[in-house]
Amino acid sequence: MSTEVYCTLQVDGTHNWPGCPFNEVAYLRDPHRHMFHIKAYMPVTHSDRDTEFIVRKHQITDYLKGAYYNEDRRTHVFGAMSCEMIAEELADQFNLSRCEVNEDNENGCIWTRD
Repeated sequence: MSTEVYCTLQVDGTHNWPGCPFNEVAYLRDPHRHMFHIKAYMPVTHSDRDTEFIVRKHQITDYLKGAYYNEDRRTHVFGAMSCEMIAEELADQFNLSRCEVNEDNENGCIWTRD
């Protein structure tokens, strides 16, 4: 049996998929805005909160702001990063067991550590 705790956060941002091969959604090639919803899961070894999820939420928020926030555009600029890429980066940076990233609370990914 294993236990995880999680935190959730959301950040506004832009990204694009320059190599999108689908004409039906060719607009994805251009930068477009989403509200990125993030759910970060952390493994714990006991039931007395060995990881404080509020602190981790602040750390992830600060990390994203430092790495991707553009003051002039007043949003996070993720460039050609997909939800999968953002989730993997956060998982690596914060040693997460799982990370979910979705666009506008509709479509997204769940990254899981093997």
